[in-house]
Amino acid sequence: MSTETVSVAAAAGLAGVPGFLYVDHVAIACRQGDLEGQVGAYKLLGFEEIHREEVYGGDQVREVLLRIGRGPNLIQLLEPLNENSPVAKLIERNGGRGGFAHVAFRVADIQKAFDYMKENGFNLIDKAPRPGSRGTTVFFVHPKSRADAPFGFLIEIVEDRGK
Repeated sequence: MSTETVSVAAAAGLAGVPGFLYVDHVAIACRQGDLEGQVGAYKLLGFEEIHREEVYGGDQVREVLLRIGRGPNLIQLLEPLNENSPVAKLIERNGGRGGFAHVAFRVADIQKAFDYMKENGFNLIDKAPRPGSRGTTVFFVHPKSRADAPFGFLIEIVEDRGK
């Protein structure tokens, strides 16, 4: 079987898989009071701040997004607004230290991605896609994403209709 035949067969097999485009961002949890210092450190490395927002609802965080070079990939710094924030609980589980929170993947169609992952047995945290920061639509996938092959870390799926 030629390489071209294998590629065509693989593409046909992926026809129902949602369009994952690229890594949107890597989220880093910061302890309360550490956010501005973290922003400054990333700026010293040449990162550009492109968005800042306080996110309420279930998230309860202050976020800053920093662009890496000229590409679409971002670093998201998250500071809990209060002790009920999931980020505060993550920091507490991490011995009071900040650090890795999740990886976010950009998709072309969030509803298609949600339906596909639900139909294929992924453990989804959100009951449906919901509004995210900066006008995006998001949902989260549990670290124990599948009984047979858990990812082991939190995943966010992001659609940005404005881009």
